[in-house]
Amino acid sequence: MRMSHSTFTILLGGNLRVTDRLRDTVVGSRFIAADSGMRHAVALGVKPELWVGDFDSSDAALIAQFPHVERRTYPPAKTETDGEIATLEAIERGATRLIFVGALGGERSDHALQHLLHAMSLAERGLDILLTSGDEEALPLLPGTKNLDLPRGSLFSVVGFSGLEGLDIIGARYPLDNFSLPFGSSRTVSNVAEGRVDFHLREGKAMILARPYDMTGA
Repeated sequence: MRMSHSTFTILLGGNLRVTDRLRDTVVGSRFIAADSGMRHAVALGVKPELWVGDFDSSDAALIAQFPHVERRTYPPAKTETDGEIATLEAIERGATRLIFVGALGGERSDHALQHLLHAMSLAERGLDILLTSGDEEALPLLPGTKNLDLPRGSLFSVVGFSGLEGLDIIGARYPLDNFSLPFGSSRTVSNVAEGRVDFHLREGKAMILARPYDMTGA
């Protein structure tokens, strides 16, 4: 299914494994690269409409591959990350759905954690958010309903960013019904999908972390 032009994929500098699931996820999207995230454009075979950052982690060879992509250069001493700048550009261009590629893993735990927190803040503003490394996916869970199509037997977790009330997990090996999860509890870590998983939440905020290719829990 092709996406509307209100879907933007932000290319970040973290780990990426290009899979069929990832390619299907970004088909029809518009693309903006944040600094070294442009290397993922090569892997995906796409041409972003904009490339932003201080370019401290993009070498000359990478820059030479995209001479016709508009670049906006920012000083290294800035108050936002390159990823935040790319996100603001996408929102200004009409984004209502944001896919962050290369947002998970990588050498910088602080960056990966900040991507998760940033994603949660964007979801609280009403945007539809997905983060992915190809091997792993994350999406914010706020009061309401979410669903995620996963291969049968693949692992997923729900990590609370607060205490959770009224949590339902349907379509999993370990379902929950109107569950109360204390903040910091590991009760919802390492569940196993039976296929499509539905999540309902009455109060709180959490992150769903899924590993579509990890069948170690099967």
